[in-house]
Amino acid sequence: MTIKDRIQDDMKAAMRAKDAPLLGTIRLLMAAMKQKEVDERIDLDDAAIVAIIDKMIKQRRDAIAQFTTAGRQDLVDKETAEIGVLERYLPQRLDADAIDAEIRTLMAQTGAKGPQDLGKLMGPLKAQLAGRADMALAAARAKALLSGT
Repeated sequence: MTIKDRIQDDMKAAMRAKDAPLLGTIRLLMAAMKQKEVDERIDLDDAAIVAIIDKMIKQRRDAIAQFTTAGRQDLVDKETAEIGVLERYLPQRLDADAIDAEIRTLMAQTGAKGPQDLGKLMGPLKAQLAGRADMALAAARAKALLSGT
């Protein structure tokens, strides 16, 4: 079963259960997917859907940071709930040790030795870890490994 099929099934179940918050989040995700399909005239595969979900989660984390500084706990709770719904559709995330192993492998392949080679390393790393790891964490781990700390 593809991610798109799971999302559609969950939307139907949320409609039957009259779960408005869940249904609203799923509809936002479906709208983002449909927009991408229409704009680029493609059918989305799982990798493209994961990229959309990652983008939506990042947007919500940014919003949480802003709402926290503004003292809007109600909106922080809403965004946090939406992140929980979106994370259901992501594949299992890699832990820090697995990310480090991937980075070391790519360092050997690309010949990256120091912090100045971060750009050379991040392109292949992003392609390899897309959807499987938080890229902010991966970038921080890459910087640490390249600087030798």
